[in-house]
Amino acid sequence: MPLDVTVSPKNVTTTLHYLVRGTEKPVRYVDEPPTGYSSYNGIDDPREVRIEDARGREAEFTLDRNGFALAHAPTQVQDFYNPEEVKAVYYPEVERLLKEQLGASRVFVFDHGVRNAGLAGGRTPSRQVHNDHTINSAPRRVRDHLGADADELLKHRFGVVNVWRPIRGPVLDSPLALCDARSFTNDDLIASDLVYKHVRGETSRVEFKPEHRWYYFSEQQRDEVLLIRVHDSKDDGRARLSFHTSFENPLAQNAPPRESIEVRTLVFFPPEA
Repeated sequence: MPLDVTVSPKNVTTTLHYLVRGTEKPVRYVDEPPTGYSSYNGIDDPREVRIEDARGREAEFTLDRNGFALAHAPTQVQDFYNPEEVKAVYYPEVERLLKEQLGASRVFVFDHGVRNAGLAGGRTPSRQVHNDHTINSAPRRVRDHLGADADELLKHRFGVVNVWRPIRGPVLDSPLALCDARSFTNDDLIASDLVYKHVRGETSRVEFKPEHRWYYFSEQQRDEVLLIRVHDSKDDGRARLSFHTSFENPLAQNAPPRESIEVRTLVFFPPEA
């Protein structure tokens, strides 16, 4: 579907899963938790939320204003389920795309994930309202992956941007909803630990506020990507992040399982004059 065509918006009302703010820091153990601990200590807070369809209004949404944007981005990848092809073909495509779209001087892809609940053992779409990093864990990513260059890179503006694409379109089942950065504050975020066997990361869950404004792009196609700002080090009034979640689409009963790929990147900008 071409961007910014005249369409009838498919607005929906559905349940999004926020988190109750408690006295303890939320902790999720990806593997077996230590003896005496549960795999997750957070309390789910389901809320009925209206999600506006931004289809036909694509040009209104930018990373700097809203924290997310939709871009037309054809790909040469034949098989997104082949990790070697993704790394050899798709990673360079994403790097070029972000340099062109954002004016970044350097882009580093540090991992990717594929979701398809229809496959045996396939990952299901996340139903938790979240952001993948915090103000503390984002710089840690730079140090983890870029070692000796990290100190110099962290002196200048950098960010974390996720690139989300359907493997098959149009997306009907479990579309991605994004919250407009102008409708929330950092006080709505809840820093949460994500614990693997050998590493502890930190992400953000979110406390419900009625002011939050949610959007999605209906029937997203394979040649369209969502750019999601996870973190930006520059605190100058631009959007520094947008949290997101998949949702149960009441307009897509019995749709096939969503197939999607998300690439996670570090983006670096030229030193300021």
